[in-house]
Amino acid sequence: MTETLLLALVVVTALAFDFTNGFHDTGNAMATSIATRALKPKAAVALSAVLNLVGAFLSLAVAATIAKGIVDAEVITLPVVLAGLVGGIVWNLLTWLLGIPSSSSHALVGGMVGAVLAAVGTSGVLWTGVVSKVLVPALLAPLIAIAVAGLGTWCVAKLTRGVPQDLTNRGFRWGQIGSASLVSLAHGTNDAQKSMGIILLALIAGGAVPADSGVPLWVILSCAIAMAVGTYLGGWRVIRTLGKGLVEIDTRQGMAAETSSAAVILLSSHFGFSLSTTHVATGSVLGSGVGMPGAKVRWSVAGRMFVAWGLTLPAAGLVGALCHWLESAIGGTAGTLAVFGVLVASSAAIWIASRRTPVDHTNVNEEWDEDKGANIEPVAATTGEAGGERVGPVPALATASSVGPAIESVGTIGAPGAGTSPKGDN
Repeated sequence: MTETLLLALVVVTALAFDFTNGFHDTGNAMATSIATRALKPKAAVALSAVLNLVGAFLSLAVAATIAKGIVDAEVITLPVVLAGLVGGIVWNLLTWLLGIPSSSSHALVGGMVGAVLAAVGTSGVLWTGVVSKVLVPALLAPLIAIAVAGLGTWCVAKLTRGVPQDLTNRGFRWGQIGSASLVSLAHGTNDAQKSMGIILLALIAGGAVPADSGVPLWVILSCAIAMAVGTYLGGWRVIRTLGKGLVEIDTRQGMAAETSSAAVILLSSHFGFSLSTTHVATGSVLGSGVGMPGAKVRWSVAGRMFVAWGLTLPAAGLVGALCHWLESAIGGTAGTLAVFGVLVASSAAIWIASRRTPVDHTNVNEEWDEDKGANIEPVAATTGEAGGERVGPVPALATASSVGPAIESVGTIGAPGAGTSPKGDN
């Protein structure tokens, strides 16, 4: 395989990651607006897609962090980049299938770090950058989001005490449209940058651009489009978990959570932190429950998410390392094609599994039922359209030894079905 063809394959794979990032993270911006019915589901994802596209052009600080702040660009080769991308995509798709709002950002960083460790050892990882730009924000961002959203929700609750509920609902629904739009814009300034950084890393490794090059315009445009298309396709099961599974949210809480998320994400983008927008959005939703008097927070659901967050970096890293070892063992063009074949085969398997119980815009707002477990029962959709199947609360997070059976028999985390493809999720 020529260097040019290999580079093209890596770029396509990076755009595929950007696509999965889009539909995996749509809920971060729009879950609460959909849950409170401030926006109709299809209108919400369309609006989010447009603003993600715009946001991708507003900042390049995070792209620089991914390209030059996590791994040593001088030891990176195109096969290493491909292995790292496969690690990130596979973990992204698996958690999406199981309905876990995990971090696409950490999946990407984990996959790249794992591939580099397998290729050149610890010397190829810029540990200072990993700690300061990834791990520290991962710990602090959810806590900050919980605090900001909790305080904002408490203040709003005090200010609106005694105001008729119909009046507050109407006013805050309009406010949610604005705050959710701001989150989508902020998401574009952060998450779209990550694939840009990976493609820039691949271009440097392939000798297409000098080591000190900035992100080319065509890379910015292609990543923005891939993110926007993925966003439009919805990722409905993750939207359901964030909108219905953590807190029974009202419009006041929704606006406070979205405003908190936007503030934290925009601040991190300004400083170039490779922040998990999922961590921030989840923290904000939890904070809206903590700050609202009498609200119920489902900490058991949150606890399972936290477990998934802890597994993301090492799990994606393990897949990235295994892919690089497979490349090296086979060697040459055959090794590269084998790794790409692993990606295609695993993606197809997850897609087939997801088609068994689809979730879409017609049933995303089904009431959360903690007593039904993973038992599926047909119900009418709350949107007034024909609905799909419904499943109850979050199953236990699959372990490494039970991932296969989990895909076969376990529904999503609180989603109406076990999963669906990006296409079927529309």
